[in-house]
Amino acid sequence: MQGFIAVYLRELLILKYRFKRQLAGMAISPLLYLITFGYAMGDVIRFGGHSYLEFLIPGLVAMGSMTQAFAIATDINVARFYWNIFEEFQAAPISNLSYVAGEVLAGMTRALLAIVVILLLSLPFGVVLHYGPMFWLAVLLNCFVFASLAVALAMLVKSHADQSLLTNFIITPMAFLGGTFFPVEKLPEWAQTLLSFLPLTHASHAIRASSLGQPVQLVDYLVLVVAGAVFFWLALHSVNRARD
Repeated sequence: MQGFIAVYLRELLILKYRFKRQLAGMAISPLLYLITFGYAMGDVIRFGGHSYLEFLIPGLVAMGSMTQAFAIATDINVARFYWNIFEEFQAAPISNLSYVAGEVLAGMTRALLAIVVILLLSLPFGVVLHYGPMFWLAVLLNCFVFASLAVALAMLVKSHADQSLLTNFIITPMAFLGGTFFPVEKLPEWAQTLLSFLPLTHASHAIRASSLGQPVQLVDYLVLVVAGAVFFWLALHSVNRARD
Protein backbone atom coordinates (compact mmCIF):
# COMPACT_ATOMS: atom_id res chain seq x y z
CA MET A 1 0.00 0.00 0.00
CA GLN A 2 2.82 2.41 0.83
CA GLY A 3 4.51 1.63 -2.50
CA PHE A 4 1.31 2.39 -4.39
CA ILE A 5 0.92 5.73 -2.59
CA ALA A 6 4.56 6.62 -3.23
CA VAL A 7 4.25 6.04 -6.99
CA TYR A 8 1.00 7.98 -7.16
CA LEU A 9 2.28 10.91 -5.08
CA ARG A 10 5.37 11.16 -7.28
CA GLU A 11 3.18 11.60 -10.35
CA LEU A 12 1.02 14.14 -8.52
CA LEU A 13 4.09 16.18 -7.62
CA ILE A 14 5.11 16.22 -11.28
CA LEU A 15 1.58 17.27 -12.24
CA LYS A 16 1.65 20.03 -9.63
CA TYR A 17 4.96 21.33 -10.99
CA ARG A 18 3.54 21.46 -14.54
CA PHE A 19 -0.01 22.35 -13.55
CA LYS A 20 -0.45 25.60 -15.50
CA ARG A 21 1.13 24.18 -18.66
CA GLN A 22 -0.94 21.02 -18.34
CA LEU A 23 -4.16 23.02 -18.01
CA ALA A 24 -3.30 25.07 -21.09
CA GLY A 25 -2.57 21.93 -23.05
CA MET A 26 -5.81 20.31 -21.90
CA ALA A 27 -7.86 23.36 -22.85
CA ILE A 28 -6.60 24.40 -26.26
CA SER A 29 -7.76 21.45 -28.39
CA PRO A 30 -11.28 21.12 -26.88
CA LEU A 31 -11.76 24.88 -27.18
CA LEU A 32 -10.82 24.81 -30.86
CA TYR A 33 -13.19 21.89 -31.48
CA LEU A 34 -16.01 23.64 -29.63
CA ILE A 35 -15.57 26.85 -31.61
CA THR A 36 -14.82 25.49 -35.09
CA PHE A 37 -17.09 22.44 -35.09
CA GLY A 38 -19.63 22.88 -32.34
CA TYR A 39 -20.38 26.61 -32.40
CA ALA A 40 -20.02 27.11 -36.15
CA MET A 41 -22.12 24.09 -37.09
CA GLY A 42 -24.17 23.68 -33.91
CA ASP A 43 -27.46 24.75 -35.48
CA VAL A 44 -26.83 23.37 -38.96
CA ILE A 45 -26.28 19.67 -38.17
CA ARG A 46 -28.58 17.68 -35.90
CA PHE A 47 -28.39 14.05 -34.78
CA GLY A 48 -31.41 12.40 -33.19
CA GLY A 49 -33.08 15.70 -32.41
CA HIS A 50 -29.99 17.13 -30.72
CA SER A 51 -27.72 19.90 -31.96
CA TYR A 52 -24.24 19.04 -33.10
CA LEU A 53 -22.83 20.86 -30.08
CA GLU A 54 -24.83 18.59 -27.77
CA PHE A 55 -23.50 15.62 -29.73
CA LEU A 56 -19.93 16.91 -29.76
CA ILE A 57 -19.34 17.67 -26.06
CA PRO A 58 -19.79 14.04 -24.85
CA GLY A 59 -17.51 12.96 -27.68
CA LEU A 60 -14.87 15.43 -26.54
CA VAL A 61 -15.20 14.07 -23.00
CA ALA A 62 -14.62 10.52 -24.29
CA MET A 63 -11.71 11.57 -26.49
CA GLY A 64 -10.15 13.82 -23.86
CA SER A 65 -10.31 11.15 -21.17
CA MET A 66 -8.64 8.70 -23.56
CA THR A 67 -5.80 10.96 -24.72
CA GLN A 68 -4.99 12.36 -21.29
CA ALA A 69 -5.10 8.97 -19.59
CA PHE A 70 -2.84 7.54 -22.29
CA ALA A 71 -0.47 10.50 -21.93
CA ILE A 72 0.90 8.97 -18.71
CA ALA A 73 2.88 6.69 -21.02
CA THR A 74 5.02 9.64 -22.10
CA ASP A 75 5.97 10.44 -18.50
CA ILE A 76 6.79 6.78 -17.89
CA ASN A 77 9.02 6.72 -20.97
CA VAL A 78 10.86 9.86 -19.90
CA ALA A 79 11.38 8.37 -16.45
CA ARG A 80 12.66 5.10 -17.95
CA PHE A 81 14.93 6.34 -20.73
CA TYR A 82 16.20 9.70 -19.46
CA TRP A 83 15.93 9.83 -15.67
CA ASN A 84 16.37 6.10 -14.99
CA ILE A 85 13.57 6.31 -12.42
CA PHE A 86 12.32 2.84 -13.31
CA GLU A 87 15.66 1.39 -12.19
CA GLU A 88 15.12 3.00 -8.81
CA PHE A 89 11.67 1.42 -8.62
CA GLN A 90 13.29 -1.93 -9.40
CA ALA A 91 15.67 -1.51 -6.47
CA ALA A 92 12.98 -0.22 -4.09
CA PRO A 93 10.72 -2.53 -2.09
CA ILE A 94 7.72 -1.74 -4.32
CA SER A 95 5.69 -4.55 -5.82
CA ASN A 96 4.85 -4.59 -9.51
CA LEU A 97 1.16 -4.37 -8.65
CA SER A 98 1.76 -1.23 -6.58
CA TYR A 99 3.74 0.36 -9.39
CA VAL A 100 1.11 -0.39 -12.05
CA ALA A 101 -1.77 0.71 -9.80
CA GLY A 102 0.00 3.97 -8.92
CA GLU A 103 0.73 4.84 -12.55
CA VAL A 104 -2.78 3.90 -13.70
CA LEU A 105 -4.37 6.04 -11.00
CA ALA A 106 -2.09 8.92 -11.97
CA GLY A 107 -3.24 8.62 -15.58
CA MET A 108 -6.86 8.54 -14.47
CA THR A 109 -6.35 11.64 -12.31
CA ARG A 110 -4.89 13.55 -15.23
CA ALA A 111 -7.78 12.46 -17.46
CA LEU A 112 -10.41 13.50 -14.90
CA LEU A 113 -8.78 16.92 -14.65
CA ALA A 114 -8.99 17.25 -18.44
CA ILE A 115 -12.70 16.33 -18.34
CA VAL A 116 -13.40 19.06 -15.78
CA VAL A 117 -11.64 21.52 -18.10
CA ILE A 118 -13.81 20.41 -21.05
CA LEU A 119 -17.03 20.69 -19.07
CA LEU A 120 -16.08 24.17 -17.84
CA LEU A 121 -15.24 25.28 -21.38
CA SER A 122 -18.63 24.05 -22.58
CA LEU A 123 -20.58 26.19 -20.08
CA PRO A 124 -20.46 29.46 -22.10
CA PHE A 125 -22.01 27.65 -25.08
CA GLY A 126 -25.24 27.15 -23.14
CA VAL A 127 -25.52 23.37 -23.59
CA VAL A 128 -27.34 21.59 -20.76
CA LEU A 129 -26.35 17.95 -20.30
CA HIS A 130 -26.92 15.36 -17.58
CA TYR A 131 -23.88 14.37 -15.52
CA GLY A 132 -25.32 11.57 -13.44
CA PRO A 133 -23.77 8.41 -11.96
CA MET A 134 -23.81 6.47 -15.25
CA PHE A 135 -21.99 9.34 -16.97
CA TRP A 136 -19.18 9.35 -14.43
CA LEU A 137 -19.04 5.55 -14.36
CA ALA A 138 -18.46 5.49 -18.11
CA VAL A 139 -15.84 8.22 -17.77
CA LEU A 140 -13.97 6.40 -15.00
CA LEU A 141 -14.01 3.12 -16.92
CA ASN A 142 -12.70 4.84 -20.04
CA CYS A 143 -9.91 6.48 -18.02
CA PHE A 144 -9.03 3.12 -16.47
CA VAL A 145 -8.93 1.38 -19.85
CA PHE A 146 -6.52 3.79 -21.49
CA ALA A 147 -4.36 4.45 -18.44
CA SER A 148 -3.84 0.69 -18.15
CA LEU A 149 -3.08 0.46 -21.87
CA ALA A 150 -0.61 3.32 -21.51
CA VAL A 151 1.35 1.57 -18.76
CA ALA A 152 1.38 -1.70 -20.71
CA LEU A 153 2.68 -0.16 -23.93
CA ALA A 154 5.14 2.12 -22.11
CA MET A 155 6.82 -1.00 -20.73
CA LEU A 156 6.99 -2.65 -24.17
CA VAL A 157 8.52 0.14 -26.26
CA LYS A 158 12.27 0.29 -26.68
CA SER A 159 12.66 4.05 -27.07
CA HIS A 160 10.82 7.32 -26.58
CA ALA A 161 10.37 7.63 -30.35
CA ASP A 162 8.48 4.35 -30.45
CA GLN A 163 5.93 5.82 -28.06
CA SER A 164 5.09 8.57 -30.55
CA LEU A 165 4.48 5.94 -33.22
CA LEU A 166 2.04 4.12 -30.94
CA THR A 167 0.15 7.35 -30.36
CA ASN A 168 -0.01 8.08 -34.07
CA PHE A 169 -1.12 4.59 -35.08
CA ILE A 170 -3.45 3.72 -32.17
CA ILE A 171 -4.72 6.75 -30.26
CA THR A 172 -5.10 9.30 -33.07
CA PRO A 173 -7.15 7.06 -35.43
CA MET A 174 -9.30 5.92 -32.51
CA ALA A 175 -9.93 9.54 -31.51
CA PHE A 176 -11.52 10.31 -34.87
CA LEU A 177 -13.19 6.96 -35.59
CA GLY A 178 -14.56 6.08 -32.15
CA GLY A 179 -17.85 7.95 -32.43
CA THR A 180 -16.52 11.24 -31.11
CA PHE A 181 -17.24 13.57 -34.04
CA PHE A 182 -19.90 11.64 -35.94
CA PRO A 183 -22.29 8.74 -35.29
CA VAL A 184 -20.76 5.37 -36.04
CA GLU A 185 -24.21 4.33 -37.31
CA LYS A 186 -23.68 6.55 -40.37
CA LEU A 187 -20.90 4.26 -41.59
CA PRO A 188 -21.29 1.05 -43.63
CA GLU A 189 -22.06 -2.18 -41.78
CA TRP A 190 -18.53 -3.55 -42.16
CA ALA A 191 -17.05 -0.35 -40.69
CA GLN A 192 -19.49 -0.43 -37.78
CA THR A 193 -18.46 -4.01 -37.05
CA LEU A 194 -14.78 -3.11 -37.02
CA LEU A 195 -15.29 -0.04 -34.85
CA SER A 196 -17.36 -2.01 -32.36
CA PHE A 197 -14.09 -3.62 -31.23
CA LEU A 198 -12.68 -0.24 -30.15
CA PRO A 199 -13.14 0.60 -26.46
CA LEU A 200 -13.58 4.28 -27.30
CA THR A 201 -16.63 3.49 -29.45
CA HIS A 202 -18.40 2.02 -26.44
CA ALA A 203 -17.16 4.79 -24.15
CA SER A 204 -18.44 7.47 -26.53
CA HIS A 205 -21.81 5.74 -26.80
CA ALA A 206 -22.19 5.31 -23.03
CA ILE A 207 -21.05 8.85 -22.18
CA ARG A 208 -23.26 10.41 -24.85
CA ALA A 209 -26.36 8.39 -23.95
CA SER A 210 -26.06 9.16 -20.24
CA SER A 211 -25.32 12.86 -20.78
CA LEU A 212 -28.31 13.27 -23.12
CA GLY A 213 -30.65 11.48 -20.74
CA GLN A 214 -31.10 8.48 -23.02
CA PRO A 215 -31.20 4.82 -21.95
CA VAL A 216 -27.70 3.38 -21.60
CA GLN A 217 -26.66 -0.03 -22.88
CA LEU A 218 -25.00 -2.22 -20.27
CA VAL A 219 -22.96 -3.93 -22.98
CA ASP A 220 -20.95 -0.70 -23.38
CA TYR A 221 -19.98 -0.78 -19.71
CA LEU A 222 -19.25 -4.51 -19.86
CA VAL A 223 -16.88 -4.02 -22.79
CA LEU A 224 -15.04 -1.28 -20.91
CA VAL A 225 -14.75 -3.44 -17.77
CA VAL A 226 -13.36 -6.38 -19.75
CA ALA A 227 -10.97 -4.20 -21.77
CA GLY A 228 -9.74 -2.48 -18.60
CA ALA A 229 -9.13 -5.81 -16.86
CA VAL A 230 -7.22 -7.17 -19.87
CA PHE A 231 -5.09 -4.05 -20.26
CA PHE A 232 -4.35 -3.90 -16.53
CA TRP A 233 -3.22 -7.54 -16.59
CA LEU A 234 -1.11 -6.78 -19.66
CA ALA A 235 0.43 -3.80 -17.85
CA LEU A 236 1.31 -5.97 -14.87
CA HIS A 237 2.79 -8.64 -17.15
CA SER A 238 4.78 -6.01 -19.07
CA VAL A 239 6.27 -4.59 -15.87
CA ASN A 240 7.26 -8.11 -14.82
CA ARG A 241 9.09 -8.60 -18.13
CA ALA A 242 10.72 -5.16 -17.95
CA ARG A 243 12.05 -5.93 -14.49
CA ASP A 244 13.42 -9.27 -15.65
